[in-house]
Amino acid sequence: MKEVGSISLNHWSSVLTAVFNPWVALGIVFLLFFFVSYTTALSWADLTYVLPASSLGYVLLAVIGRFWLHEQITPMRWFGILLISSGVGFVTQGPALT
Repeated sequence: MKEVGSISLNHWSSVLTAVFNPWVALGIVFLLFFFVSYTTALSWADLTYVLPASSLGYVLLAVIGRFWLHEQITPMRWFGILLISSGVGFVTQGPALT
């Protein structure tokens, strides 16, 4: 978005330039893929199972941020990631309701 700058809805050409930026378009494709996979998962399993499993995405983002983007993650945040993973593990051990 640094290439486009501020966008006014009165100038549709700047809006189209921002939307058709390859990175923004790729983000939209990933968002659509997530939506389709999430609704598919909801058709196969309960929300109480799918919702915690989707929180593993936060764990994946933290690991990618640490090792690919070289971000500094504090021990408290790693503890939070461990807590999320443990919670997902507990939920997946329960019986499926459908």
